[in-house]
Amino acid sequence: MTDKNELAQIGVVGLAVMGSNLARNFARNGNTVAVYNRSPEKTHALIKAYGEEGNFVPSETIEDFVASLERPRKAIIMVKAGKATDAVIDQLAEAMDEGDIIIDGGNALFTDTIRREKDVAARGKHFVGAGISGGEEGALNGPAIMPGGPKESWETLGPILESIAANVDGTPCVTHIGPDGAGHFVKMVHNGIEYADMQVIGEAYQLLRYGAGMEPAEIAEVFREWNSGDLDSYLIEITAEVLAQKDPETGAPLVDVIVDAAGQKGTGRWTAINGLELGVPITGIAESVFARALSSSTAQRTAAQEGHLPSGTIKKLDVDKAEFIEDVRRALYAAKLIAYSQGFDEIKAGSEEFGWDVDPRDLATIWRGGCIIRAKFLDRIRAAYDNNADLPALILDPYFKGELEDLIDPWRRVVVAATQLGLPAPVFASSLSYYDSLRAERLPAALIQGQRDFFGAHTFQRTDKPGTFHIEWSGDRGLTETD
Repeated sequence: MTDKNELAQIGVVGLAVMGSNLARNFARNGNTVAVYNRSPEKTHALIKAYGEEGNFVPSETIEDFVASLERPRKAIIMVKAGKATDAVIDQLAEAMDEGDIIIDGGNALFTDTIRREKDVAARGKHFVGAGISGGEEGALNGPAIMPGGPKESWETLGPILESIAANVDGTPCVTHIGPDGAGHFVKMVHNGIEYADMQVIGEAYQLLRYGAGMEPAEIAEVFREWNSGDLDSYLIEITAEVLAQKDPETGAPLVDVIVDAAGQKGTGRWTAINGLELGVPITGIAESVFARALSSSTAQRTAAQEGHLPSGTIKKLDVDKAEFIEDVRRALYAAKLIAYSQGFDEIKAGSEEFGWDVDPRDLATIWRGGCIIRAKFLDRIRAAYDNNADLPALILDPYFKGELEDLIDPWRRVVVAATQLGLPAPVFASSLSYYDSLRAERLPAALIQGQRDFFGAHTFQRTDKPGTFHIEWSGDRGLTETD
């Protein structure tokens, strides 16, 4: 239903699938929604197909769109990230009044959001970068929402965002994350965790398929069983569905007719880059990004296969199949825990770097529903930070430490098995190396510091006394204290 005379509580700019579904979600939940798209045909198509779902106010110009919003005006942008977003922000800021709120609901780079928030604030308006997770289905039926921006904007936006967010145990999956770019930063890391989670699930499938000789339909049943226990999560659930699906044209397992080159839109890469910039070892996340890039390096892969790169001795699986399946399950649980732990480490470091004061308990709460990485153990993650908000690492929480005692041996066996089988397992392996690095009494970094001092006089510190030191490598090799 449409009514040009009624003012809307919220507006949506950009009516591709995500924007349209978000607008429908607002309308379905009792909000009058102003809608605008640069191409009016999409606006008309939305009203024609879904106008009866609620109250929509369509416009064909930005000026009419802004005029159709009640004050303080609230408009959420769902357009392609980059220059298109900047253009719409500029149009809205020009047409809006002081105190009005512009919300970017796309996957924007958080540094762009910081810049945009400053620019919009200088023009007397509010700007909110809001991470929205859940894909097309979540946008329509209840996403997890991670808004940043000024606290006073949240006071206005909070109730309307709560009306459309996913809900778990009576708690909406949305909360104010922090100032300026905090919301988009957290969404970026959420997606990085998602990359690692998806990759290690793929590695588990690969081991069962080509290590244990199982067919996709059989593996689908294994994943369905896993989804009823510790691994209960959205990604495990949909993995079972994908593996059980037959190709409508050939009747073959769908997974066998899909080209094995994974796409990416940039958020995982941003997460890895930011981890490097912050000096946070998010090894599982980074390896998952590299794995996607390698999968798409089709020319190199073809050349390697045609060139018959030597494989060495490949061993066949020589353990009980049921025991191997259980080992893979436990290793998958362990690697997933590492992915979340590393993600929370990056969020903590980013929060400290940019002064956001992000509360990890909030994230564990809102990620329980609507988002792609929703999982049963997020309740345990929230409890871990309730018990100790300053955990040095999530896996040092007593509960997760206890879980890892039962997971570590199967995890090691799976990494060894993957190597012997000649199957790539970058996230399984790198996550285990990260874990062993944390628990190691000594690391080879001591040798690296010696090397750096030799070729670049970069100095080193000693274990037996304070200070900074250098060896006169080209002279008498005596010790010099440099400060």
